[in-house]
Formats: sequence, C-alpha cells, structure tokens
Amino acid sequence: MTEFGGEQILLKIYTGESDQYGGKPVYQWIVEKLKQQKFKGATVLRGIQGFGAGSHVRSTHILRLSQDLPIIIEIIDTREKIDSIIPWLKDVIGKGLITAEKVHVVKYGGNNETDLSGNE
Repeated sequence: MTEFGGEQILLKIYTGESDQYGGKPVYQWIVEKLKQQKFKGATVLRGIQGFGAGSHVRSTHILRLSQDLPIIIEIIDTREKIDSIIPWLKDVIGKGLITAEKVHVVKYGGNNETDLSGNE
C-alpha cells in the first residue's frame, strides 16, 4: 500500500436514498465506480432526518416512515483524483449537493501501517 497522508480532499455528496442512476441506487453506482478507479476509499452514511433544496423533510419518524432517507457519500483522496471525478459526478447527481474541503490525513490503513501523526 502506498503512503497516504497529509493534506487531502474530502468530497461529500448529499443525495437521497431513492435516487437512481444506471438502474442502481446513486450511492451504490458511485462506490462501484470509485472502486474501479482505485480510490483510497468511500463511506456511505444514511441519515435519520434531513431536507435539501426542495425543502421536503425526509425522516425515519415512525409516523412518517420514509423510503427516501438522506444519504451522504464521503470520499477522501488527492486533489487530482477528486478533480477527475467531478465532471461525471455532476451528471450522476441530478438532485443533491457536492462539497469539497481540505483535510489532514493522520492515519490510513490497518494496524501494520504507519501512523502519520508522529505518534508511536
């Protein structure tokens, strides 16, 4: 595994659980594409409540059991890798929000990997 630390980019994609692309849920399609392109990793988080530009509240509340809960896909990789996917992400994410921010990677990998924080 190559060393991966220091300043990287965190890309967050906000979408809905029921959003589809290529016959699959958007989050599944994106994660599969990222794996094919050898990204360092991605995490899909399912929200319990939220709303977006359309102001439609999505919730797990028992009386309003939604099948369209908020989804956040988080990707951390180099600026170059993140920049390479922005064009196709804009096509895949019909409704939603994409944000990017700088992050500092302290540790990446399993127990046998180097702790990049300087801690032993």
